[in-house]
Amino acid sequence: MDDVGEQARSALERLKLVADDTRWRLLQLLRHSDCQVGELVERTGLAQNLVSYHLTMLRQAGLVHAHRSDADARATYYGANLAGLAALHRQLGVELALPGVTTPALPRAVTVVFLCRANSARSQIAEGWLRALSGARISARSAGTHPATLHPLAVQVMAEAGIDIGYQQAKPVDALEQIASAVVVTVCDIAREECAVWLRAATQLHWSIADPVVVPDADARLQAFRSVRDDLRERVAGLLTLLPSLAAS
Repeated sequence: MDDVGEQARSALERLKLVADDTRWRLLQLLRHSDCQVGELVERTGLAQNLVSYHLTMLRQAGLVHAHRSDADARATYYGANLAGLAALHRQLGVELALPGVTTPALPRAVTVVFLCRANSARSQIAEGWLRALSGARISARSAGTHPATLHPLAVQVMAEAGIDIGYQQAKPVDALEQIASAVVVTVCDIAREECAVWLRAATQLHWSIADPVVVPDADARLQAFRSVRDDLRERVAGLLTLLPSLAAS
């Protein structure tokens, strides 16, 4: 197994280790203060041999450290190994390509197309986010299977985030058929069913996002648009971390 595979296996094993209820409880206690075994027994109500067993497992995984008391060498203090926990957190972020964990080296000459039914809101917002978050280094386009017009609330909520999409226009899928797209992302379930295969895209992804346009109440509709905007920001940021591997494949 190569180093990357070994790191992934190690991260998974440590994640399984801390997922145990008892070990998670011990980590939470040790995160606040170093403790002796007897203190952990008192605070958890568990048997001493059980506490010692779990502490040994956490130590072997590099998530807990031990220090002989300077006052009484017969006593040992246990504490959370913050460096080990932080390393596990980073490795999980790398394995799951979480935004903010690594800075992706964005591929060149890659076009991402976002599709929804009307191309009035969700796909337009996603297009705006990708252009903004990539610093316009990634070509972002959008289209609809039954295009309408750009919804004013989509423009409004993106303006609230400091992004102007007012110049974008709704367009049919056929208008982009000449694009050699590497990644197609459907952002509504209807578009996914209607465009199961499109543009011979190397990668087709789907984000199941509720349509804010159909919310009947005006105030609730605005909040729905804001929720969609924020959801799509996170998803687009996540897509940017995935693009190098998607483009390579």
